[in-house]
Amino acid sequence: MSTEFFEKLNELNRQEVSFAVATVIKITGSVSAKPGAKSILNAQGETVFGWVGGGCAEGAVREAALECLKDGQTRIVLLDLDDEVLGVGMPCGGTMEVYIEAFRPRPELLIVGHGRIAEMLAELGHTLHFSVTVNDAGATRESFPHAERLVTSDPDYSQLEVSPNSYVVVVTQHKGDQHSIKKALEGNSAYIGLVASAKRSRLVFEYLLDEGVNAEALQRVHAPCGLDLGGTTPEEIALSVISEIVQRRRGGSGGSLMVNKAVQAPTC
Repeated sequence: MSTEFFEKLNELNRQEVSFAVATVIKITGSVSAKPGAKSILNAQGETVFGWVGGGCAEGAVREAALECLKDGQTRIVLLDLDDEVLGVGMPCGGTMEVYIEAFRPRPELLIVGHGRIAEMLAELGHTLHFSVTVNDAGATRESFPHAERLVTSDPDYSQLEVSPNSYVVVVTQHKGDQHSIKKALEGNSAYIGLVASAKRSRLVFEYLLDEGVNAEALQRVHAPCGLDLGGTTPEEIALSVISEIVQRRRGGSGGSLMVNKAVQAPTC
């Protein structure tokens, strides 16, 4: 593999953007690309480096790469370059297998607030390879040593940059909570959690409804957030919240692994 290939990978990783790598792993017949040939495709499916075949393969690889970027799953795509009907559109000769792998930027854990729960959320998020941002006037580098970004002067949350790759946890527990939650909803974040009692959660929802947020949108807000672990300490609360985030991100049930397990404990 060329130095230029790795340089391009490093460049895209530094930019923290999504991209896919396509690698030819097997060919038969008359195929222009050889095993090991690689290309890099950006989030729009455009080839930004390399080559794995001409017009016969380009469209099919692009389509498969976009699917990989959507669900994060790898794929091996078999391209029949002989069949203009069942293959990739025109007869070029032979077949080719292409392995496609998606690379997506680290998810962002965006914590609005400070205090022990927020500090533990940041530590757990860092351990789980999230990019951690803390937005709060009381946040300090001493309290959040592993946060990539601290925003300490943002009273109107104008610097609250939320994207579908953001997991937002609001742990301020004051009357402005509805503003940060509204911003998270507008940014279509992957997860929105409010650390609060059931009573306070209802009050925040009432504020949001009064500000024009519809009830359907509020269904996306986890309030009170976290899995029911029975915890009471700040550390245990933070663990329950980060557990719910992982469950949502990975599609788990949140239930015990012992339920419906295939292996039964031996009996005497």
